[in-house]
Amino acid sequence: MIQTVGVVGAGTIGTGVAHAFAEAGYPVTLIDISEAALKTARETIAGNARLLPVVVGRPAKRTPDEILALITPTTDLGDLRGADYVVENVTEKWAVKKDLYRSLDRVCGPECVLAVNTSAIPITRLAGCTGRPDKVIGNHFMNPVPVMPLVEIIRGVHTSDATLELSRGLLADIGKETVLVGDSSGFVTNRVLMLTINEAIFLLHEQVSSPKDIDRLFKKCFGHRMGPMETADLIGLDTVLYSLEVLLEEFQDPKYRPCPLLRRYVDAGHLGRKTGRGFHVYDHD
Repeated sequence: MIQTVGVVGAGTIGTGVAHAFAEAGYPVTLIDISEAALKTARETIAGNARLLPVVVGRPAKRTPDEILALITPTTDLGDLRGADYVVENVTEKWAVKKDLYRSLDRVCGPECVLAVNTSAIPITRLAGCTGRPDKVIGNHFMNPVPVMPLVEIIRGVHTSDATLELSRGLLADIGKETVLVGDSSGFVTNRVLMLTINEAIFLLHEQVSSPKDIDRLFKKCFGHRMGPMETADLIGLDTVLYSLEVLLEEFQDPKYRPCPLLRRYVDAGHLGRKTGRGFHVYDHD
């Protein structure tokens, strides 16, 4: 039985994961190397907890204060010793994740499940960094986490039936449906989505269309709620770039080559909503 959940990484997705578990009543230990990121995460959760019931049109299970009271922010990875289930959400860089999973394996109790929230890195590869590969599973949450109803769940080569069922039950308890997919880089969602976003960026790069019109075409012609440029901004252009680089390395297929314009935006610090500017400009207020 899961009593305490650990969330590693207080970026956009990690903040949403912490919010979702706390709103469902789970005590959450939220880890990040940055005190500033933890402070921003709490502010974001408080704001979203007030806003989302109005936007989504469903009553909140808990007040913002009740949700925040269930979240313990810390920069000490050792505070995960009592966690029963840990969801990792750090940057899409193999070197960072590899070292983190070795540390998590040392810190967390032997029965603790390690859930990988990754866009493209294979689950089996990360499980191999631990002494508990049967307790490593992929939980690919969608953004914004408290709102999106479905989680792509990925079973590695060694993931046990018990880990799979525990994960499905836990995710159902926080109101998420799950779809089980195979352990292939990018899985289903990002293998398709990243190609779509990258091709849309090439259209901008080649001056075929504008971000506004590309998004408008997808929304009006295909009924998408967001166009590919808006989606990239929501994900974070740095995350899109890292994901494409992982897919390119994994499959050795040039179709995953990141558009040069994407690299230029990332180099410029125009990362999307989180910085106030990506392919569109956002008012943080």
